[in-house]
Amino acid sequence: MFVVGGESLIDLVPVSAEPGAERVAHAGGSPFNCAIALSRLGNDTGFLCPISQDEYGELLLAPLAEAGVAVLLKDRVAAPTTKAIVSFNAKMQASYVFERGADRAFTRDGLLAALPEDVGLYQIGGFCPILEEDAAIWSDVVDAALSRGATVSIDINVRDKLVEDEAGYRVRLGAFLDKAHLVKLSDEDHAWLEPGKRIEDHAAALLARPNCELVVVTMGEEGSRAFSRTGTAHAPIHRPEVFGDTVGAGDSLMAGILTWLGEAGTLRPGGMAGLDADQLAAMLRFGAVVAGINCGRVGCQPPSRSEVDAVLSA
Repeated sequence: MFVVGGESLIDLVPVSAEPGAERVAHAGGSPFNCAIALSRLGNDTGFLCPISQDEYGELLLAPLAEAGVAVLLKDRVAAPTTKAIVSFNAKMQASYVFERGADRAFTRDGLLAALPEDVGLYQIGGFCPILEEDAAIWSDVVDAALSRGATVSIDINVRDKLVEDEAGYRVRLGAFLDKAHLVKLSDEDHAWLEPGKRIEDHAAALLARPNCELVVVTMGEEGSRAFSRTGTAHAPIHRPEVFGDTVGAGDSLMAGILTWLGEAGTLRPGGMAGLDADQLAAMLRFGAVVAGINCGRVGCQPPSRSEVDAVLSA
């Protein structure tokens, strides 16, 4: 099973980039989105995050059920659903302000008990390193997944507005990065973490960490890049016929990459380091199509596998 651990929340999304535009509630959160995208691409997927008893909790459960994602924490919590207030710039690129709640309503024992014995891939959510007390618990969950033979991935997804202790956050993030075999980040993450450093040098530093074998960097309209220990590649974005917005684009791309690696038989410790330029390019192309189809819709609505295959075979 692919297990994604981390936040779910409600995106309160404006209908346009105009100031004061009406907002619509969409189920979201990077790990939540990725879990749904993974399942829609045909992977057996579980989601590890508390779900609130409030009405927004119902809104979160519906797309998980529709996509066939297993909700691993069965008991719903009293804490209110976490919210992200979304704003768009002129290019309809999203930024967020957060109000946290149910995504933190977990216990160490509860998460460890809910983690499946058969976990082939464990993905670390972007909120996990933000607070010291949360990071300590999520770190134990990652260690448990590693002990069961899981490949570990992380989508860094820096949320600087939530980071009150930057020095501590960097230390905690570094500890998670040391556990990960696959690291994904955006060019915005890169600029915040390593201002002034070339992306190639940042990727090399990540690959020098104990477990890391593959680094993927998304660059908005400039496409994406991949770095293994033996090769590099770049792929352009896939442009949909009609553009919606970019909500969930990176999460969808990540799901596409994990799916491609799984089908290629390389989503395992030791399996990604030797990916060459052609393989990396094919992987990025698959992820770009998944993300591009999603961007043809409003909010995060990842494509089915048949939709992706139709584009790739055209």
